[in-house]
Amino acid sequence: MDTGSVDDVTGLFKSLDGFAIFEIAVIFVFALAVVWLTQRVLPWVASHLHGKRRLYTLALVPMIRILVLVVALVMIMPRIIEPTLQNMVATLGAAGLAIGFALKDYVSSLIAGVVAIHEMPYRPGDWIEVDGSYGEVTHIGMRTVELVTNDDTVIWVPHLKLWDNLIHNANNGGPSLMCIAEFYTQPEADAYQIRDALEEVALTSPYLQLGKPIAVTAAEQPWGTKYRLKAYPIDPRQQFQFITDMTARGKKRLMELDVRFAKIESDEAYELKH
Repeated sequence: MDTGSVDDVTGLFKSLDGFAIFEIAVIFVFALAVVWLTQRVLPWVASHLHGKRRLYTLALVPMIRILVLVVALVMIMPRIIEPTLQNMVATLGAAGLAIGFALKDYVSSLIAGVVAIHEMPYRPGDWIEVDGSYGEVTHIGMRTVELVTNDDTVIWVPHLKLWDNLIHNANNGGPSLMCIAEFYTQPEADAYQIRDALEEVALTSPYLQLGKPIAVTAAEQPWGTKYRLKAYPIDPRQQFQFITDMTARGKKRLMELDVRFAKIESDEAYELKH
């Protein structure tokens, strides 16, 4: 390497004295502290809120984290690199190439995470299903999304994997989430009587969100009739209690009406028997 090339490289960087190193350390520590506090305080505040206010509070966490990290980087860079356009372009270009080759998948997930925060196909507080796993989005990191399932299993899913799969979002950033309880009866049962009975079951549930529609649908199957009771809980986190309540009390009410339940069979099994 000739002397000119060495001078060009060394000219990119400033000579760091003790005070400059102290400034960089303070900025770095302060940024980490703000991010740490944000990730602890805002979820705690959100846990005491309901509806849209809870979802909006949780959605602030990843946005504040990215904003703090960007501001910290902007403040640190001029203290390390001579702030000329040529130096900045050369440094960012070299860093981009190195990161691109060394951390291709990691960087792809980071980019997908930034796009996800902008487009918001899922937010903290959303209930999503990805690749057979269903749970609440509790944390959106730079590279991964944290899901907590109904049995308190924590699943970390890379943003890149989410973008390569279909995402089923049950409430899409809102406080309303439809719950469905299913019932299977013999075909001779009175459909109108069953519809009225199931609507009453939903209306008397302590988990019901008033003002939202209640619907009962019926579909004929080879083995009988399939009924689906659809309603909305007060809080999406109550969905499993709500479904259990509607199912238990719905079965009890239909038994009081002497409704005979059907044994579910696959189409293939039904055809073999008949």
